[in-house]
Amino acid sequence: MKRTGFGIASLLLLAVEIIIGIYASGWVRNYLGDVLVVVLFYTLCKTVSPDRPRNPYVLPTAILIYAFIVEFLQLWGFCDRFGITNRLLRIIIGTGFSPEDLVSYAIGAVPCYITELILKKKSSK
Repeated sequence: MKRTGFGIASLLLLAVEIIIGIYASGWVRNYLGDVLVVVLFYTLCKTVSPDRPRNPYVLPTAILIYAFIVEFLQLWGFCDRFGITNRLLRIIIGTGFSPEDLVSYAIGAVPCYITELILKKKSSK
């Protein structure tokens, strides 16, 4: 998939995330949104820098680690400790830790790993 394809996927995923953030509730907002945000970050990274490292696990793993760090910052109370009161920033960063979110992020990384493996296989032909 070329940079344009990842860019289009990013825009579509961003639109879905915004719709989820505004209208959804329950498991869609709590879990599906977290699964999709990892895929969104992946497609954004591939849009900006489509070149792959030799190891197909690097980018998805880096994004997963980033998501985990953000989640643990929520546990630490990052927004409150730094006096972040802007509603949009608090939504983007998050304010509540949940172990289930970590599972959702890991599930979201799976299609990223699969995509990287497919791209590696195509490039080796």
